[in-house]
Amino acid sequence: MTKPSPSRRRRILAALLLVVLAALALLQSSPLPASLQRSDYAVLMLDRNGRPLAARIAADQQWRFAPVETLPDKYREALLTFEDRRFRWHPGVDPLALARATVANIRAGRVVSGGSTLTMQLARLLRDDPPRTLWEKAREALLALQLEWRLGKSRILVEYASRAPFGGNTVGLRAAAWRYFQRAPDDLSWAEAALLAVLPNSPALIHPGRQRQQLLAKRDRLLEALRQRGLIDADALRLAKLEPLPRTARLPSLAPHLLDTLAADTTSPLIHTTLDAGLQQRVNALTGQHGRRLTNDGVHNLSVVVIDHRDLAVRAYVGNVTHGDRREYGAAVDIAGRPRSTGSVLKPLLYGLMLQEGLLLPDTLVPDLPTNYGGYSPENFDREYRGAVPAHEALAQSLNIPAVRMLRQYGVARFHDQLRAMGMSTLFRDAENYGLTLVLGGAEGKLMELTALYARLMASARDGQAAPVTVLSDVQPLPESFPIGAGAAWLTLEALRDVARPGTARQWRLYRSSQAIAWKTGTSYGLRDAWAIGSNGRYTVGVWAGNGNGEPAPALGGATTAAPLMLDLFSLLGPAEWPQAPLGDLKELRVCRDDGYLAGGQCSARTVLVPLDSHFQAVTPHHLRVHVDDQGRRVHSGCENVAAMSARDWFVLPPAQAYFYRFRHPEYRPLPAWREDCAAGARALSSRAPMAVIYPHAGSALYLPVELGGQRGGAVFRVVHERDDAELFWHLDDRYLGRTAHFHEWAIQAAPGWHTLTLVDDQGFRLRRRFQVLSH
Repeated sequence: MTKPSPSRRRRILAALLLVVLAALALLQSSPLPASLQRSDYAVLMLDRNGRPLAARIAADQQWRFAPVETLPDKYREALLTFEDRRFRWHPGVDPLALARATVANIRAGRVVSGGSTLTMQLARLLRDDPPRTLWEKAREALLALQLEWRLGKSRILVEYASRAPFGGNTVGLRAAAWRYFQRAPDDLSWAEAALLAVLPNSPALIHPGRQRQQLLAKRDRLLEALRQRGLIDADALRLAKLEPLPRTARLPSLAPHLLDTLAADTTSPLIHTTLDAGLQQRVNALTGQHGRRLTNDGVHNLSVVVIDHRDLAVRAYVGNVTHGDRREYGAAVDIAGRPRSTGSVLKPLLYGLMLQEGLLLPDTLVPDLPTNYGGYSPENFDREYRGAVPAHEALAQSLNIPAVRMLRQYGVARFHDQLRAMGMSTLFRDAENYGLTLVLGGAEGKLMELTALYARLMASARDGQAAPVTVLSDVQPLPESFPIGAGAAWLTLEALRDVARPGTARQWRLYRSSQAIAWKTGTSYGLRDAWAIGSNGRYTVGVWAGNGNGEPAPALGGATTAAPLMLDLFSLLGPAEWPQAPLGDLKELRVCRDDGYLAGGQCSARTVLVPLDSHFQAVTPHHLRVHVDDQGRRVHSGCENVAAMSARDWFVLPPAQAYFYRFRHPEYRPLPAWREDCAAGARALSSRAPMAVIYPHAGSALYLPVELGGQRGGAVFRVVHERDDAELFWHLDDRYLGRTAHFHEWAIQAAPGWHTLTLVDDQGFRLRRRFQVLSH
């Protein structure tokens, strides 16, 4: 036989090269199966350590989780040992395996081996397991070559492991590892990895009663093979064989509501959170115990958020615990992320802002007396008045009237804007639509956001910084400024730290001895929402209680319903060191002991800590220097010799405040009366009236009903005087009505329109009040 000429050999080589290039071009240009870009995954939510918290099955009812990024070493070696030992060397089709399978099939007279490589098995999975015919086998081989050319070995292994069937509706390595062994693929033992390597070959064997001994034998044979390859030693082999076969376990459902909320905002099938699965489980159990108790009081829903101050990350999130009719009370609703009436829980933020901006100091007296602003008349929880109360006590006792007066001073629009800047996303109306009710529950807030605000307050007090709170571990938000600095934040928390709340005094004494907690409760109008939010040195805990359908509960209250769960959660979390005063962000001021204003030399003073940037400049308005004669009566230089007068500094509140204040402060002493011969001159020297109208409130409009006889009814006007023995003379529109002594009340009848009430006391001091009577 003659040898081909050199030119012919070149033509043959060129032809072969063209064939190879055409084949490569075909492999490169042919589209990969669309199923390679599968998106119908189940959703898996993991905690901060990679442990599962909750999962949602895929649309096709398969537990198919997101693909693993890389194969764990143990599983990879077990898989290749069992399925395809020459995987690293063949191009997707193994001629030796095909030849061996052909011989075996001929000898058996039937198909007993397919000779498929792992790549060919992946090709089969991508084509939805077509019938096993020679034509389909050929197509499978061609696709395997294409996958090898386009994807590479590592990607092929990951794709196979993420699509392989592991019994029932469990698909993929990640789902199998969690469902059978309750751990991540990276944490599998050799026995577990070997089981999952052989299982896709016979996935039905995993089910009880279906020849599980065959599965055990297959696993153990693979373990022997791994020993022969030197991947495990004899001791590891013996221990691995002792491990029992698993049973299918239910995936945990520790935070199902959070899963629903986060899944609605992402397309990722794998959600990494900052939660702690162990803590979440304990918080769930404790919340469930309280939920069963509260059902007897008509309270059917609870929600909890726990935030760690160290990194401002959520550690536990109970979206909704429901007892009772689950459909009626919205068991599926994530209440922690839904707007609810805020009650009083915004008061600390207003207090902190006013401290920060120098509008008050902790001991500054705030009026607490009957109040009306444009027809709005707030009331305290106990329907009592204190006259005047230090700002920190008003906050600790959650007094409504001082809070409304503070908000009016600060400005509703200003407070509204600050709340939105701090992270409240629920303030969708303009500030004027909320009005002064903004601080008493006129707005809605989410438990998640409100708890985050309290956590940022503590973070500011601890570290001087308060970045936004996170619940997703793979999200690192840029730090945002927090308007309450370290000094004001610490003083705010101190105000909330040691004062017992109504109805919980006994409980609070017990907890106060074990750990320091600064906390605030709130109850919405109509008894529909109860709140308790507090912080110790490590955690902030927020609790909401109520009914998901908005149904009121007569027994509902922040202190009695939500606070017991919050306190028990702090016991569960354990004590933490309270932050030290941030002295670098505080300064000292001298204030009057009586009213907390700057000392002006006319009061007994003491030193207090205030925010470093505070520009509080108000000198005490409640201390007067008065002159008295030798009998203690007030005099002035126009009626008494200067040498015969004694000067005294006197703590004096306005008459309306003084009237209520002295009931709780028996040490309070009103100003002495003017000596009779000094009264006329005193009226010229002072514009201060020693009396005040308690009712009706200033600016009120009165509606006087018509009585049965057809006559117009009257309104009882109430006036207080700083002297108990004072007499008052009443005039309406310059018409004399009469005289009162000691108790000053008068039923006044008047026609619709504007009127003027004039009051004159027995020393000639005069007070006028304009009021309006509405027509029918």
